[in-house]
This record gives sequence, structure tokens and C-alpha cells, in this order.
Amino acid sequence: MQHWRWIPNGLSFLRMLLVIPFAWALASGRYREALILFVVAAATDGLDGFLARFFGWKSRLGAILDPLADKLLMVTTYLVLSITGVFPLWLFMLVLGRDVVIVVGGLLFHRFVGRFEVEPSAFGKLNTLVQILAALAVMLHQAGLELTTWTQPAALWAVTVMALISGGHYVTVWGLRALRGGVS
Repeated sequence: MQHWRWIPNGLSFLRMLLVIPFAWALASGRYREALILFVVAAATDGLDGFLARFFGWKSRLGAILDPLADKLLMVTTYLVLSITGVFPLWLFMLVLGRDVVIVVGGLLFHRFVGRFEVEPSAFGKLNTLVQILAALAVMLHQAGLELTTWTQPAALWAVTVMALISGGHYVTVWGLRALRGGVS
């Protein structure tokens, strides 16, 4: 069974490759096609995580690829939805800025304080969930599903609030650890 341990990483690579046709469909206004690709990408995310945990097929490469594939999909989603005018550009800048602050902070921590282990917080996981649900709701609306008139404004504000809360949480937690010299 060990000869199958490449599958979770293969699914992460597949998810990264799906970003190209997904972005093309989304930018072209083919929202139903984009939704199908988005759902397939989400399914591969769930499946690779399940296989890695259930069969013990976790790897260092997988620990990097999985969140990278997720971020690539989400950043692309928010970029394209902003470029096409569905979301305001400032929302994309906030989503991207939060991730950049976390990555740069982690690199600085690792360089000047000590080993930086990626630890998704509950706020970080909730932020990702809110981003996914907001993008999904907006794409469903754009695809013609009749949703309430407040769906898009609610999605926009939910993503904004969670980005600020989760980003602030990471900065606070890791800032305090840095002040204590890296001790948890």
C-alpha cells in the first residue's frame, strides 16, 4: 500500500493545475464551468487530506503543497473576481496582504528568532472557510442562482472581518512569541 503514498501530493499538484482553467472560465464569465472546477478542486483538497491522515501518507512536501495549492486557488479566485469587477480591488488586496504579512512574518521569525512551524489557528481555518463560502456564494449568484440581494455585501464584509481578525491574531501570537525569544 506504501507505493500509493504519492497520491495526496499528486492531488495537490492536480489542484494547482486546475487553477489555470478555473481562472480562465471565471475571467470569461463562464461561472457554471468555474463552479464545477472549483468544486473538483475542493474535492481533491478533501480527498488528499483524508488519504494523508487515514493511511499515514503525510510528507514534508505535502505539508507545503497542500496549503500552497489552497492559497493559489483562493488568491486566484479573489484576483479574478476583483479584476472582473465582482469584488472591489481592495478586498483582493486585503486577502493577499493578510497572507503576505503572515508569510513575511514567519520568514522573519525563522531568520531572527527561531524555527517557525506553520500552525493554522482556529481563526485562520475560519478565515479560509469564510473565503471559500463567500467566493462560492458569489459565483453561484453570478451563475444565475437567485440568492438574496444581501449575499454579495454580506460575503464581502464577512471576508473583510475574518481577514482582519485572523491576520491580527497571527501577528499578535507570533509577535508575542518573538518578544519572548521564540518560547511558546
